Amino acid sequence: MKNSGKVEICGVNTSTLPSLTDAEKRELLIRAHAGDTDARDRLVVGNLRLVLSIVGRFSGRRENPEDLFQVGCIGLIKAIDNFNTDLDVKFSTYAVPMIIGEVRRFLRDNNSIRVSRSVRDLAYRALGVRDRILSETQQEPQVEVIARHLGENASDVAEAMEAIVEPVSLYDAVYSDGDDAVYVIDQLSDPNENDDTWVENMTLREAIARLGERERHIIKERFYLGKTQMEIAEEIGISQAQVSRLEKGAIDRIRRSF
Repeated sequence: MKNSGKVEICGVNTSTLPSLTDAEKRELLIRAHAGDTDARDRLVVGNLRLVLSIVGRFSGRRENPEDLFQVGCIGLIKAIDNFNTDLDVKFSTYAVPMIIGEVRRFLRDNNSIRVSRSVRDLAYRALGVRDRILSETQQEPQVEVIARHLGENASDVAEAMEAIVEPVSLYDAVYSDGDDAVYVIDQLSDPNENDDTWVENMTLREAIARLGERERHIIKERFYLGKTQMEIAEEIGISQAQVSRLEKGAIDRIRRSF
């Protein structure tokens, strides 16, 4: 039930929910892992807004939103119990995919239309190729082009992409806490990656998030979109030499983060 920004779900009035700073979360996590049940309870309550923001992305489905909220809370508790406080990673960065994974498992298990794992994997691989081609060419690729890149049959790729319930861009943000955004691509596993690679990727994203707005823009344009320093200079109205200095400074700051 909604009323003037107030939301009641599972008997919880979300307008009264507390918010925790990153420092408070880390302190409570350390205490909770040491057996402090009160700290664990405070962490759960202090992160219910996070659960609500994620569950809201699944609101278009027929499932009861209170059921989704309760499932999301299970994911939150798992994140609290398994978070490694020794790593320099924000709790929300770790918790978001845990909560989403719990909700998705619930939806999968309660979905009358079953999609096999192999079909879903093919669909997500196809989305990855689609987004990469779209970024490089600024044009929507045809299924035949995607299939050729994957080495798969075009009809199989088309059926797989139609089979998944909500095909989205890999770069859609599923949650954002200030500069700390988590994207669809963050939730996809890679058999070639290990825990060290995962931590390095998290460290890289957080290092980029700490850059100034202009530095972030230059890094994105240079290394994600492949633009030249001259193109960026013309776009933002500064000299190529200034772009070069800003780029070098940003890279140095990112390296220090590692």
